[in-house]
Amino acid sequence: MSTWQKEALKAKTILHTSIPTQWLLPEDKLPPSDQKNVADFPRASGLFTDRELSITEMSATALVAGMGAGLLSAEEVMVAFLKRAVLGHQLLNFATEFMADKAIARAKELDAYYQRTGKLVGPLHGVPISVKEHIGIKNLTCNGGYVAWVNDIAPEDALILQCLHKAGAIFHVRTNQPQSLMHLCCSNNLTGTTTNPYNRTLTPGGSSGGEGASMGFKCAPLGIGTDIGGSIRAPAAFCNAYGFRPTMRRNPCSGIKAPEPGQEAILGVVGPLAAQSLDDLELFQRVVLDAEPWDIETSLVPLPWRRVKENRKFTVGIMWDDGTVRPHPPITRALQAARSKLQAAGIKVVDWEPYKHAHGWDIISKLYFPDAATSQKTLISQTNEPILPLTKWAFSYAHPTPLSIAEAWALNVARDEYRDEYHARMKDMGVDFILCPAYVGVAPVLYEAQYWNYTAVWNVLDLPAVVFPSGMVAEEGDVGGEKKDGWVARNEVEEREWKKWWVDPGRFVGAPVGLQVVGKHFKDEETIAAAKVVEEVIRGLEGRARL
Repeated sequence: MSTWQKEALKAKTILHTSIPTQWLLPEDKLPPSDQKNVADFPRASGLFTDRELSITEMSATALVAGMGAGLLSAEEVMVAFLKRAVLGHQLLNFATEFMADKAIARAKELDAYYQRTGKLVGPLHGVPISVKEHIGIKNLTCNGGYVAWVNDIAPEDALILQCLHKAGAIFHVRTNQPQSLMHLCCSNNLTGTTTNPYNRTLTPGGSSGGEGASMGFKCAPLGIGTDIGGSIRAPAAFCNAYGFRPTMRRNPCSGIKAPEPGQEAILGVVGPLAAQSLDDLELFQRVVLDAEPWDIETSLVPLPWRRVKENRKFTVGIMWDDGTVRPHPPITRALQAARSKLQAAGIKVVDWEPYKHAHGWDIISKLYFPDAATSQKTLISQTNEPILPLTKWAFSYAHPTPLSIAEAWALNVARDEYRDEYHARMKDMGVDFILCPAYVGVAPVLYEAQYWNYTAVWNVLDLPAVVFPSGMVAEEGDVGGEKKDGWVARNEVEEREWKKWWVDPGRFVGAPVGLQVVGKHFKDEETIAAAKVVEEVIRGLEGRARL
């Protein structure tokens, strides 16, 4: 066993010893390894009572209401989600560490407080939240997907966890991420590869891939991920879940481990994923910002969460294509259905022509690694762990040599000019929100995710973006765009991405289709409110009670 493997074994040991073994199913009770879709397996597993299944299918908002009414206890909620998380890990390999004993102890404390006072500790009282591993938790290791960091211990909880803890949240499981934190897949040399609950031959996304799997399998009602190019939104889209990329400098990032501290040209953000509803994304955001994290992390904008009334007096621009890679048939079909339903509901819809998206990619891809990925490569070389194919792919975006100060400044100017131009174009067109794909297709086959710009462009523009399930999946009939019908690729990237579809569209049947709503800079509240309306119309959810 090599040195790097011995070090990596420490992460595997932490995971293995943390699993609550009383809830493990015997191998012969698990689905066969070639069963692709396991999302509904909890019902067939025999592991859960009907009440536990019901609890794990509730939103965070509904769980808090139930605990506030004395209908649920925090402990029974926590046990139900822990059991589901253990099963989810057996099937999907999504966890890096369970915190079962601590979580149950915290739940008991909350129950005692409620019994004593008749009140909830806060608006997230007893809500289980899964946490991406590189978000630091006091006294636990924090490796960020690098073997070199396997012994690093977080000195305190990340600030966002402190905000959520004060509101009553409970953190019960930590989740997987890819090497380099720069894949839309989820594989590393520490705890391996995470798979998608709707099709285990597909990726759950990345870099918050463990969170995508957690939400898709309902291992928690809420999760926390990070996003610098789509790392919250792609996992949400791939796993039939919800995700939110906030405007930069709204949510606190202190205590989150990353290999390029001080890199400010393109900031990563931390934000929520949810298993059940957009209401839960809003609840998460309100709790974090009500804690006034800018009083500690002073680089944040001191902007409290605003309550915005939902209305239908807005214009949606539908972006069918980003100008570089046309979406695969299931995505286009979902957008066509969305347009018809939005128009029928009286919402103004126009076509949105992508504005210089290739230019946006040119800027952000260079700014991802201004030091030519030296920071990341150094970490990998410290242990000589293998560089995974998608890590190598991500590093290929880097300039061959570190950017000079003049080059970095020029890119920053181009970034800011592009932001102003894009905003002006939305104003001139009267477009309030953009409805678009979250990825070129549904979840890609494991290790095949290479094109990010349906999400990354909004990072360079720093626009808030919400992903939600369309209610549709890839179907057998989705076979359009074939060469025999006169289809011609516009460029090498489009050819590459469509070859993945042409190989066998059947590989993707049943995979969920997620869509993305993009708003204007610092209009985070309005973007979530609009996404609620769009989702209700598209999925026929109008009038559904929100608990």
